[in-house]
Amino acid sequence: MSSKTNTTATKEEARPALVPKLRFQEFRGAEGWPQESGDSLFDQINDRNSEPGLPVLAITQEHGAIPRHMIDYHVSVTEKSIESYKVVGVGDFIISLRSFQGGIEYSRYHGICSPAYVILRRRGKGSDEYFRHYLKTDRFIRILTKNLEGLRDGKMISYAQFSELRLPTPKPAEQQKIADCLSSVDELMAAQARKVDALKTHKKGLMQQLFPREGETQPRRRFPEFQNASEWEETSFGRVLKISSGKGFKASEYSKTGIRLLQIENVGYGSTKWSENTSYLPESYATEYPELVLRGGDIVLALNRPVTNDELKIAKIQHHEPIAILYQRVGRLEFLDDSLQVDFAFHVCRQFIKEFVVEKSIGSDQPFISLKDLYSQSFRLPGPAEQQRIATCLSSLDALITAETQKLEALKTHKKGLMQQLFPSPEEVAA
Repeated sequence: MSSKTNTTATKEEARPALVPKLRFQEFRGAEGWPQESGDSLFDQINDRNSEPGLPVLAITQEHGAIPRHMIDYHVSVTEKSIESYKVVGVGDFIISLRSFQGGIEYSRYHGICSPAYVILRRRGKGSDEYFRHYLKTDRFIRILTKNLEGLRDGKMISYAQFSELRLPTPKPAEQQKIADCLSSVDELMAAQARKVDALKTHKKGLMQQLFPREGETQPRRRFPEFQNASEWEETSFGRVLKISSGKGFKASEYSKTGIRLLQIENVGYGSTKWSENTSYLPESYATEYPELVLRGGDIVLALNRPVTNDELKIAKIQHHEPIAILYQRVGRLEFLDDSLQVDFAFHVCRQFIKEFVVEKSIGSDQPFISLKDLYSQSFRLPGPAEQQRIATCLSSLDALITAETQKLEALKTHKKGLMQQLFPSPEEVAA
């Protein structure tokens, strides 16, 4: 036996078995998990003999490998280039350029993908679903960045490099138990996501009914008490509101505590978004820049990149939120006409400014709203009572969407915590 073989054997004997913090009852007290090499668990597949008609797969972090036509993916390919594409089978894994961000992707589809990708197929007994979950964990991504130091996002991990990785591998029965548990949480998340999407679709259709269409003077649907009310009056954004943008501050002006600075990333889809990366300005800035102070009830609008995922980046500051300072490229709505109710205006802006932005945003890299053009845009306005009725209806629907979205986020958080418990950490054993 060579010295190299002896060294390898010694390392294997010295490598401690792993035990997860949370283990199903039937496996408590069982032996720890061995760490298997990537090449002992997966073969590299380079099949380029595809049958006609197979879909071209997009390799995504969110959906894994999925036919391009099922998502918003617009990359044209020629018949000649497809000849070199690799065949992907159901259950195959794909190493993508983004592995350092989102782990290794899984395919539920039979198709073909770019030859740039490394295709892996599991060998031996065990569960594809177990590895589908594990290869997307934060712990596995940390292993990639630690063990393959020097590689960065944008450079592909080779099969040889993947082969050197050590993966915690319980016996097939325990693999399946873990997979079943996490897949059941996935099913709950998918059902909850469908519920949220259905509510959003319902709201979108409802707004199309509750507001007049172009060229019409009243909506297709009106609440019973307004069935015989007068037509909506035409006005323009410039007559009823003004949008004032914030100010740019230097990084040297920031402080660790104080007043929050509301930037574009803090403008969500209906409400503000704050995180641990929120910037602060000294308390004295509230006195120095009173015109930039935001309080409960204010409405703010992203002036750069205002539309994402077909939604307008516009938010209403809640009354329980602490005051904030308005940053540049974010606008605050000021109302010039008392007949325009704030709650109704919020929904009008979400609907009509979004449509305006989609059609007329300027600039390809940093599209922004032209206030001059926006102010000239006309829309129709009902009486105050009907405004309030519509606003109450849509606000109630928004509250329901928010509540169901929070349930979805809670499930995602639960799954993340569960995965930290179900998969052992090699770093903790080494420590």
